[in-house]
This record gives sequence, C-alpha cells and structure tokens, in this order.
Amino acid sequence: MSVHAETKAVSVPQLAQARSEGRKLVMLTCYDASFARVLDDAGIDILLIGDSLGMVVQGHDSTLPVRVEDIAYHTAAVARGARRALKIADFPFGSDPTPEQAHAAALRFIQAGAAMVKLEGAGHKLDIIRFLVEREIPVCSHLGLTPQSVLRMGGFKVQGREQSAAERLRAAALEVAEAGASLLVLEGVPAALAADITAASPIPTIGIGAGGGCDGQVLVLHDLLGIDTGHRKPKFVKDFLAEGGSIAGAIRAYAEAVRDGSFPDETHSYL
Repeated sequence: MSVHAETKAVSVPQLAQARSEGRKLVMLTCYDASFARVLDDAGIDILLIGDSLGMVVQGHDSTLPVRVEDIAYHTAAVARGARRALKIADFPFGSDPTPEQAHAAALRFIQAGAAMVKLEGAGHKLDIIRFLVEREIPVCSHLGLTPQSVLRMGGFKVQGREQSAAERLRAAALEVAEAGASLLVLEGVPAALAADITAASPIPTIGIGAGGGCDGQVLVLHDLLGIDTGHRKPKFVKDFLAEGGSIAGAIRAYAEAVRDGSFPDETHSYL
C-alpha cells in the first residue's frame, strides 16, 4: 500500500512538531502529478512547486521568466498526484511587490492545491508576510542565496561569509519569524552560520547548500536524479540515482540520508 493511502496529510503545525521531536523534514521540488505520486509514496514530507521550474522544465537560464500562471498550473498538477505531502507554491519574480498583489497570487496557489506559499527576502517582504498570515495563508520565507536576486548579486553566490552579511542574515531570520512565517529556507549559506540561525530561530529551517545543521533539507528533483539540465551543478548537489538504482530508490535514499543526518556532509556543504 502506498504511503499517501495510509497516512494523513502533513499539516503546517506538524512542521513545528517535527522540529520539537527532533525529526528532520524532507523536502523536494516537484512539478507534475506523476513525480508527485512517486515522492508521496516515498514519504517525502514537503513538495515545493518552485520557480526552479523555469530552469529545469522550461529551459531558461534563470528563474526570472516564470509567471504566476506557471506556478498555479504546476501546483494543480502536483496536488492531483500527492495527497500526503504538504505542497508549497513559490512566488515567481515580480509577483509579490505589494501585499495586495501577493495576496491575489497566493489565492490562486491555494485554490490550485497549495497549503503554503514561499517568498524570497525580508525587508519590505515583512509587510507581505504579515498581510498573508493575517488572512490565513501560511508562509515559508527564503533567505541567503535568493535566485530572484541574481541580477543584483551578479550570479549565484554563497551569502553570509563576511561578518556584516552574516549578522544581516541572522537578523532577517528572526524578522521573518516574527512577521509570521512558519518555515524558513536557507540557501547558499556557510554551514556554521546556518546552524547558528537554526538554533536561534523559533521556526523550522530547511537547508539547501546550508549544511546539515538545519531542521530539514531540500533539493531540486532533477539534481537529485542526476539529470543534465544544461546548468552548472552546485557543490551541494548529490546524484542519488547513481546509488539508488531506480528513481523511487534514489528518492528513498535521499529521504533516509536526510533523516539519519548523513546528507549533507562536508563535501556537500559550504564551510
């Protein structure tokens, strides 16, 4: 019997419960119903319908061309395939400049089947987080290497290496939690800094290129399967298909490695 046929759906409060019980959260990106079913059966806790689809599905050089319509479409597809895993829909670039515009996009994602929305950054995004949470829309924040800032950053670069930048990240992590975010993704952050942020954070953290000290991990599904998307593979990527022997085996191997703490190791972390 499949996991999603016998287990209740993962809820937002269960994310905090997992952290309090010391259980690592396992998250993967997902963009269609077929893979959603495979990931659900493998016991993945969270499926992220990420704007990464712009690069791995649509063939763009960045996430910037992705539209609200794209995220809503893929969210609906994933929701049809996965019943147990919690679904998070990503705000694409330019879709959340004001609380009202963010709310309009979030409604489309929730109506398509998402249980939470994800947005990048802090600063003026704090007002947006508050606005959405006050209207019963759970929020996942995303700090560190934020792909939608690629033009300003001049590329995909590790964040928080200098003391001043590290302090800004620590402060932003507390600010998004205070604003009402229920989950925090930390991307492209030195492992020690991510561990410090996690220890101080009142909400669970999910790492991607942020070491093993976070409360959970996320990878882009195509990276986990070793699929060549035409883009350079970051240091934190591991091809689990090479060890798992099958797609389902690779996903189970990833989930087991996250839960037992063997992934990511130093080889797949920024120090």
